[in-house]
Amino acid sequence: MQNSDAGPRPLVLIRAACSLFRMTTHPRIQASFDKQSMMTTLGAELIETGKGTATITAPILAGSRQQQGFGHAGLTFSIGDSAAGYAALTLMPDDQEVVTAEIKINLLAPAIGDRLIARGRVIKPGRRLIVVASDVYADTDGQERHIASLMGTMMPVEL
Repeated sequence: MQNSDAGPRPLVLIRAACSLFRMTTHPRIQASFDKQSMMTTLGAELIETGKGTATITAPILAGSRQQQGFGHAGLTFSIGDSAAGYAALTLMPDDQEVVTAEIKINLLAPAIGDRLIARGRVIKPGRRLIVVASDVYADTDGQERHIASLMGTMMPVEL
């Protein structure tokens, strides 16, 4: 549980931690991510994976804004869903992938910032269903604002 007095973690610290502790993405997970043309279209990057976790970032580009100038909820949902899915995939054997069976989003604040950061995690792994969650933050100059929470279920599929 994050200390609420500490506030959100700035992206700058995440990048520093990645280089200090050599956080990387698993090659199999990265290869799967690289095949997603939607993530390429959104300019999204998979920046870290761990056992049951994944982090994806995406810039809030002119083409992914809604009519009031905020980042579109579709962008928020897309990277939140993918972060949760890749968190689940980190626990799967090499002959399986995952697909989203269902996922729900709570939009908490407008996506105002330079980029979005989605941090996915596995809540409960299972053989047939994997319960996942992700939180999405809007980042402006290293200051994060929690803008969405997603919770869902992934289903393993054979390759």
